[in-house]
Amino acid sequence: MSDPKPNLARVTLRLFATLRERRGTDAEVVEVPEGTTAAALYASLFPAPRVPVGFAINLQHCRSDQVLLDGDELALLPPLGGG
Repeated sequence: MSDPKPNLARVTLRLFATLRERRGTDAEVVEVPEGTTAAALYASLFPAPRVPVGFAINLQHCRSDQVLLDGDELALLPPLGGG
């Protein structure tokens, strides 16, 4: 008998600046196990060294420990520089 597959949440990921350059896209849909946090998804997609980022789910800033739900849009917001 096989183990049941974990429930998955489909999340639209939005990437900006250096993160967009590292992934080669500004948006993608990913499937994550139910209960995955914003920080855990970031860590799984961007191995060290990681830049500090802000998180926004569905256009609202959130904490890194926010759990992602099916249909969410997660934006990873790296620091902006300039002059």
